[in-house]
Amino acid sequence: MNTDSFFQKIKSYTNLATEAENAWSVLLKENVYHKGDYFVRPGQIPKKVAFVCKGLFAQYYITDKGDTVIKYFFPEGRIAGSIPATLTKSESLFTIEALEDTTVLEYDFHEFKKLVSTNKDVAEFYIRYLEQHWVIEKEPYEISLRNDRAGIRYDEFLSKYPGLIKRLKKHHIAAFLGITPTQLSRIFFANK
Repeated sequence: MNTDSFFQKIKSYTNLATEAENAWSVLLKENVYHKGDYFVRPGQIPKKVAFVCKGLFAQYYITDKGDTVIKYFFPEGRIAGSIPATLTKSESLFTIEALEDTTVLEYDFHEFKKLVSTNKDVAEFYIRYLEQHWVIEKEPYEISLRNDRAGIRYDEFLSKYPGLIKRLKKHHIAAFLGITPTQLSRIFFANK
């Protein structure tokens, strides 16, 4: 199991002492999810989070009308999980599915939280990660989703996920933008 890319990513948030890295390493388990496999299903009480080494997950839910709404993509270098459900030990409202064959390093979130409470370096990572992804990135995304035209959201998608455009089907991108595939086609041709 190669943990280099994982700890390289962790160190982009904070420096870990050797003891902290060793303690976290014990929790890591390599796993492979094939295209179409589920990491989290709705109604499941998730216990794990996963660092994507290679591949791609999407987090989504199905509306009452049967429409798919993609909330996040988790490509290489991202940590995937249904964090609110994991934190509260409640049923997930979301599905996390492999859109490609996906190799991950996964770990029990509650064991990780024990590390957070006993290790200053791990706690610093956790705080910085939450600030970046649940505060700094989330608010502009929510405002954009409510206020910006689809063309602007598409441009933001291209900026945030430049490498994903060739890896996703149109319906995935449309579900992320909150539009139909037909509307996405119009935006795509208008941008050419």
